[in-house]
Amino acid sequence: MSVSFELIADVRSDLGKGASRRLRHANQVPAVLYGAHKEPAYLLLNHDEVLKRLQHESFYSHILTLKVNGQTERAVLKDLQRHPSQPRVIHMDFQRISETEKLRMHVPLHFTNANTAPGVKQSGGIVSHLLIDVEIVCLPKDLPEFIEVDLANLELGHAVHLSDLKLPEGVQLTALMHDDDQPVASIHLPRAAIEESNAAPVAPVTVVEKGAAPEAAK
Repeated sequence: MSVSFELIADVRSDLGKGASRRLRHANQVPAVLYGAHKEPAYLLLNHDEVLKRLQHESFYSHILTLKVNGQTERAVLKDLQRHPSQPRVIHMDFQRISETEKLRMHVPLHFTNANTAPGVKQSGGIVSHLLIDVEIVCLPKDLPEFIEVDLANLELGHAVHLSDLKLPEGVQLTALMHDDDQPVASIHLPRAAIEESNAAPVAPVTVVEKGAAPEAAK
């Protein structure tokens, strides 16, 4: 992995809704760290630093380093609560990792070669992204930052399914573990082109001048 993320956290002992509200007013983010057969740790982080890290897509599917009172913890982000109308983070959940225990994570999909796909370049279709991320299961050492979806050979009217994806070694898709082979992306004609092709042809109209006999009667 080419990117690393580090967050400085302090342990908080003042719990409850009132305490969390005071922390937010002080530009802090309440958080909890759990897992790896250890007791949960209740933390607080600097809100500005959190927002800066959240601008990176890979932060959401990356192994993070939490420095808590001089101790280092390796963890992944499991849940994030945002304010419904303000650019504020309300709460964060982190899960400690164990090198011997598999993680269940959502990772983003990166779509490649869309412009050169036959369904686009030759047939004038457009790409629809039916999924933007997938849930995977893997050991921490195998955790990818994203899964690539190669559209290079996709024809008009066809779709890429989960079973078509090339996964890194040691990575499984949870949907396929339950026989749910969902479509990931497809190529179809634009709506305007479909409407034009479905339009019924207009029959020619014969105009007969007043007093003139129809052609068949002559």
